[in-house]
Amino acid sequence: MGALAGLKILDFSTLLPGPFATLMLADMGAEVLKVSSKSKADIVIDYPPFVEGTEISVNQAWLGRNKKTISLNLKDAQSIEIIKKLILEYDIVMEQFRPGVMEKLGLGYETLKAVNPELIYCSLTGYGQTGPLKMKAGHDINYLSRSGNMAQAGRKSTGPVLTNMQIADVAVGSMNSVIGILAAVHYRNNTGKGQQVDVSMYDGLIPFNSMDGAAFLATGKEPGREEERLNGGCIYDFYETKDGKYLSVGCLEPKFWNNFCTCIGRPEYIEGTVWPADIAEVKADIISRIKEKSLKDWMEIFNDKDVCVEPVLNLEEALIKDEHMQARKMVVDVVVPESEGKTVKQLGSPIKLSECPIEYKQGGYPIGYHTYEVIEQLGFTKEQIKEMEKKGVFR
Repeated sequence: MGALAGLKILDFSTLLPGPFATLMLADMGAEVLKVSSKSKADIVIDYPPFVEGTEISVNQAWLGRNKKTISLNLKDAQSIEIIKKLILEYDIVMEQFRPGVMEKLGLGYETLKAVNPELIYCSLTGYGQTGPLKMKAGHDINYLSRSGNMAQAGRKSTGPVLTNMQIADVAVGSMNSVIGILAAVHYRNNTGKGQQVDVSMYDGLIPFNSMDGAAFLATGKEPGREEERLNGGCIYDFYETKDGKYLSVGCLEPKFWNNFCTCIGRPEYIEGTVWPADIAEVKADIISRIKEKSLKDWMEIFNDKDVCVEPVLNLEEALIKDEHMQARKMVVDVVVPESEGKTVKQLGSPIKLSECPIEYKQGGYPIGYHTYEVIEQLGFTKEQIKEMEKKGVFR
C-alpha cells in the first residue's frame, strides 16, 4: 500500500502546478481521477515531443503518471450531476481556475460542500481567492516579479535574469497545495470536518525573500543586486572555467572557505573570509584564477575536498550520467499505456519512504481513457452513457 492509499482526489487542474501537485500525491498512493475536456487545449500536455508511436506527449505521460482520466464538458448540466456523484467518493478536489469560475459552473466549494460536508477543496491560483489582484492573470515570471524576489536577483549589468524553471509554479504552487491538502486531511481525521484550502503562488513567494526580506522588515534597507551574501555580493557565486563551463562556489562557512582558498592556491585570502572588505579585488582575482583551468581540472583538484564546489551540469550530465542521481533513482523508466509496453524515462519522485516506497505503475493515459469505466461505476447504464455521448457530455 502507498502512504496515501485511501485518499481519492478529483483533479480539475491544468498546465503544470496543479497536475504536478496531484502527481506527487498519486506517486505516494492517492487515487487521482483527472477531469479534462477533449475539446480544450492545454499548453503543457499538448506540448511536444510525443512518445514515439503514440499520441501521448511526454508531459502527459509524466504528469498523468499513476492517475486515471475522464473527459467531461463542465458546461453541461449532466456533467455537473456526475461530479456531484463522484465527490461522495472522491472527497478531495484540486482546482486551478480563476476565482469564481467553478462557482459559475455549479462546482464551487459551498455548492459541493452541501453535497459532501467532509469535502477538502484545494483552490490553487496566482493571487489567491481574496484581494484586489485575485482576478488578475499571471505566470511564473509575474509572481516572481511582484513578490520582490527579482529586485535583488541577477546582475547589476543585466537586471533580473530568467532561470528556465518554474519556481512559483512548482516550488510554491505545487508543493504548498500538497502541504495544504495533507494538513486538511489530518484535520479532517481529527474532527470529521472538511475545508477549503486557498493556495496562492504569489503568497508562497513572499517568504522566498527569506533572510533579506526579514532584514528589510527590521531595518527598511533594500537589498541590492550583487551586494548581498547570496546574490553575488560575496564569493558565493558562479565562475567560468577555461573551457567556457562553470563552477558553483558555495563556501560560506570558515572550514569550507579555508579549504577552497588552499585548493585554488590563494591561502592569503583565508583571513579575509568569504566576504572580505576588499571583495571587488579578491573576487576579480578568483574569477581570473578559475579561468586558468578547465572544469575537469578544477573538479579533480576539488575532488574529496570539503569545499562546497560543484560543476554546473547540463541535462545529459545531470539526468543521465550522474552517478548520484542514478543511486537516488531520480530518473525512472515508466510504461506508457497504449504503447505495447513501451517505456519512457521520467523525472522520479523526490520522496523516499522506507516502509511504502513509491511505485511507478504507469504513465499518463490518453485524455478521457477511463470515462466509460468511471461512469458505469456510478450506476449509469450503457444506454444512458450512449445518450450522454451523443449529447456531448464527454466532449
